[in-house]
Formats: sequence, C-alpha cells, structure tokens
Amino acid sequence: MRDVVFTRRSGWIPNVIREDGELKLMLGAGADANHEPRTFTFSIKDAHLAVIREDLARHLLLWSAVLPLCDAAGTRGRLDESAATALLDPVLLSAPEDVDALFRRIPWDKGRLIAHGADIDLLERGQVCAAMRAATETSDGKRVQEHHAARRRAERGVTLGPLDTAILKYTGQYLHGATIPKRLPEAVAPALLSEVMRVIATAEQACAGMRIGRDPRRGKRATDKSDWDRVATTVDTAVRSAHPELVDDAVRTVSFLMCSEATDRSRNAPMDDDEETAGDRAGSGARPGKTILSFTDDKGAEKKWKAGGPRSATAEFWEFVGDRSAADNDVFTIEDEEMGEGIQLHFYADSIARITTERAGEGGSEPEYRVEYGLVDGLRAYRNLVSAFVRGGCAALDEHGPWIPDAAAFERARRERNAR
Repeated sequence: MRDVVFTRRSGWIPNVIREDGELKLMLGAGADANHEPRTFTFSIKDAHLAVIREDLARHLLLWSAVLPLCDAAGTRGRLDESAATALLDPVLLSAPEDVDALFRRIPWDKGRLIAHGADIDLLERGQVCAAMRAATETSDGKRVQEHHAARRRAERGVTLGPLDTAILKYTGQYLHGATIPKRLPEAVAPALLSEVMRVIATAEQACAGMRIGRDPRRGKRATDKSDWDRVATTVDTAVRSAHPELVDDAVRTVSFLMCSEATDRSRNAPMDDDEETAGDRAGSGARPGKTILSFTDDKGAEKKWKAGGPRSATAEFWEFVGDRSAADNDVFTIEDEEMGEGIQLHFYADSIARITTERAGEGGSEPEYRVEYGLVDGLRAYRNLVSAFVRGGCAALDEHGPWIPDAAAFERARRERNAR
C-alpha cells in the first residue's frame, strides 16, 4: 500500500510517500532498457520529512545529491540505499557551512539546482546553501542550457559581447551551435535589434545573387559543398571587414544563416532552375536534330529523354542521378544512339569518358569505339560537361580537354592529381 504524504507543484521534485507504514523518498530518474522512466525509493524519518516540507532549498539540495546515485544504478541496477540514506542528515539537518563542505566532497547535479533558480556564481564558489536562497519550485530548463552553452564557449576561450549574444539569439544558435539557423527577431532585445539587422544586411549584400546548387551525386536534396564554401567565405569576409568587433561564433552563425537560406531556395526550386552553368541555362535545348537521349546507371536502370517534352535534357539527367546515386552506384552514362556517341561520368574518380563510334558493326562484326578520358574538377565542371554534350555532342567537349586516349596514361594523370 502506497500513499503520498508530501508533494510539490513540480512533479519531478521527489515526493514523500508512506509504503507499508514506512516513510520513503520517491524520485524518478533515468530510464530502463526500454526507455521507460525508472523510479527509486529509500527510507527517511519524520525529522527529514519536516525539513522537506518547510525548506525548499534543502529539499532541492537533497535531490541534487541523490541523482548521481540514481545515474550509477543505470538501466537495471539497484539504488545504493545505504549511500542515499547517509546523505539525509548531512544535507537536511546540518549547518549551512557543513552542507557546503559536503558538496565539495560528493558528486551532485548542478544543472538541477540551476534549473530551479540557484545563483550560478555562488554555486561555482561552493556556497550551495546561499545559492539556493532564491530557489523556485518551478523549473527553467532553458537556464540550464544557457549555462552549459556559456561553459562550452568559456572552455574554447570565447567571450561574447552584447552584440555577439544578440546575433546568436537572432539565429537561434545561442544555445546550440549545430541548430539550423533561422530568423528570430523576437529573441533579441529591442535596443540591439537594429545593430543585429545591420550585420545581417552586410551579409545579404555580400552574397546577393549567389546560389548554392544541389549535388545530385549525393542524393536528390544534397548541397553542392563548393557553392556552400564560396558563399560562406564571401559572407565571412564582408562581415569581418564591416564589423571587426564580432567574435568568430557570431560571424559563423551569420554565414550559416545565409548558406542555409540559399540552400533552401535551391531545394525548393524545380530542377531546371538548379541547372545554370557557364552563363547558360544548362540543357536549354539540344543540338539540331537530337530527338532522344538515353540515361543509364551502374545498376542497369535506364531513362529516355525525348525532345519536345516539358523539361530539358540536363534537368532530366540530373534528376535521374539524384534519384539513383549511391555509394555503390556512382557511374552514369548519357548516350545518343542515333549519333553513336556518349559520355560516361565516374563520380567516384572525378573523371569522365567520351565515347564515339569509329566504325559501326557490319555483317556480325563488333563496332569500333574511340574512348578518351578527362579529369573533372567538381560538380560545376560536371554540369558544364553535361550541358556541352547535350548541346553539341562529343565535338562540343573539345574545349573542355585535355582528353587522354590511353587508359594507362590517364590513370597516371589521375594519381598525380590526387597526390597534389
């Protein structure tokens, strides 16, 4: 039989119960192997109950001291009740200076006390009783997050000024630097918002018109890393020049915001709008007479593009790549059967082969092909090559050389490039 004897408004603060006629402190902490909350109990006396009822600070200090014992129990172990019971008199009944001395010797959960209003400076100085004078029953988890974030920055030697802090709060990255940034003007004190917006305006002007395209080689919604780096560098340079007082964390969060927004615009645009290369709308058409192209991958999948459809050949090809590319599927081909030529893209090796038919097969003989290899420097170069082939076939690729007809010589060139 279990009856609740004393509880506070916050359901997580330990309750006092009577179980089979015995007073016990009951608290929830941690989780079992099935991720269900664990509950622990241990015996207390009437004198302990009296302090718990009247003194919120001592109640919270006891909770903070017991929680490490619960953590030690893990997902299935038993609470060390002897150790928990041994904390009762020193935490609840001792003089404040003795409690402070105890907390300098034992492990305790600082975050729990900070969440309930403890003075952080006093906690850091070991004055736990004084720190709990302003304790509250309600918990503020954000206060703990802010403390942890400040501590992580301090460990890196970072000190934020008021504007740095405001910028990080504006992007939502004050607590967690890995959070996707967004625009939160309501999180900034009105007195600083105009200064924050001047920094943002500097970044926007610096990267106006710059795009971050998608990288179909890594999936349908993957980002072109070279484009990302280019935008980030541009924004970093402009913001550091115009606002040299800002710390690196503030500058990086502004760059991250600009890059994330540019990426979202690209991901939400039709594939055709993501295909601009070399000043030309990639795949805006094909060379005269072209009616059908065949796209294939390394797994045997095939897709046909026909002229006169609603979408360009390059847009259809890169969508095919985005749908099919994978770690074990990174060779893609575009073939013009009518002209007897094609290109093969080797994403794993940053290379390409152009293939032309020298002599068609006749009378059961095999056709003869000329194969030439080229090195490719990133996605933008791949886009240019695909666009050029679609517009003008293999002949249009001459200017994108050099082209190496010997496979062994090409492999040597590739190794030399990779070694640089």
